[in-house]
Amino acid sequence: MIYMYYMDHNPPHFHAIYGEYEAIFDISTRNIIKGELPPKAISLVLEWSNQHQNELEANWNRIVKNEQLKPIEPLR
Repeated sequence: MIYMYYMDHNPPHFHAIYGEYEAIFDISTRNIIKGELPPKAISLVLEWSNQHQNELEANWNRIVKNEQLKPIEPLR
């Protein structure tokens, strides 16, 4: 699952949760800021985030403005 939280800290990022694992990914670089995921899960998150870079940035901007987030399509 991918999450963004209101009132969260910079840099712009999203949380990826896979089972008991959680990692925080920087939106612009897609590097892991904190945490860990299994290699296969990292691969899937990176593929998805590459496809949805603009939508992730737009949702972060909505968070800053305290606006409702727009859903992002899952990986196909």
